[in-house]
Amino acid sequence: MNKEKNFVSAVVYVHNAGSRIGEFLGELIGTLEGNFEHSEVICVNDCSDDGSVEEIREASRSAVHTGVSILNMSYFHGLELAMNAGRDLAIGDLVFEFDDISPGYGTDEIMGVYRRALEGYDVVSAVPDGGQRFSSRMFYKIFDRFTDLSYQMRTESFRILSRRVINRIGSMNRAVPYRKAVYANCGLRTDQVVYQAGERSRKLDRTERRYRGRLAVDALIMFTDLGYRFSIAMTLFMMLVAALMVVYSVVIYLTRSPVAGWTTTILFLSVAFFGLFGTLTVIIKYLQLLLELTFKRKQYSFESIEKLTK
Repeated sequence: MNKEKNFVSAVVYVHNAGSRIGEFLGELIGTLEGNFEHSEVICVNDCSDDGSVEEIREASRSAVHTGVSILNMSYFHGLELAMNAGRDLAIGDLVFEFDDISPGYGTDEIMGVYRRALEGYDVVSAVPDGGQRFSSRMFYKIFDRFTDLSYQMRTESFRILSRRVINRIGSMNRAVPYRKAVYANCGLRTDQVVYQAGERSRKLDRTERRYRGRLAVDALIMFTDLGYRFSIAMTLFMMLVAALMVVYSVVIYLTRSPVAGWTTTILFLSVAFFGLFGTLTVIIKYLQLLLELTFKRKQYSFESIEKLTK
């Protein structure tokens, strides 16, 4: 059997995936060894506290010529920074990124994405045809509505990157916390391969849910004009309210004896402070992101690199 000459790397995100990672790695290693002459698998252990590492070690024993490594993060970094760390360690001509290792796609989808990349695409993503959570649907709908990217954002199970796109984003802001938006905005050719998803049993733990919630807010503010539009809308609304209050005051002054407008004043101040604090919230969030991206946020740090196979 003629195997592919390209050296491929597979970066796999692992956080408390002990019940799934062994089977997934077994299938992934089998796919790589059956189709490529040279390959490697980098498992990014994002501070798992279950048996994930032991399962990875056990699954790596099936590898014959595929290199398998574990990148142990020092503390929980979250999906984005952890995958950045794994991608930086990868040396392949093409790099797979497996964000989701839930059973739902097979080896055919992995090779289908690879072959699509050979047609001249620098980023090819595997997109399930259904089973998207309501929160994810709402996030992508809002994201697509308030961004000028032509690339339609969807839930992705995994993707493949060319070395060219990796070099391209290396010259961009590495601290940006949302890789998908960076890939979509890199200027190179991208595509999506939709596959029929099987059963997906993955459940996020509390740490991951909090992280993804914060990531969603950060991504909407950084990559869309949602915050700007909200500020403009509140500003125009307050200007309209102020103009109506002026007209109302003049009419009352000319047509009847002035009375203490306690209710009207309280109502106006309430709306005014709501708009003011809404706008200040967006501004403060921008300042917070700038502060973290410039001074506070570390790209990543890892505790050790454990080489399991040659």
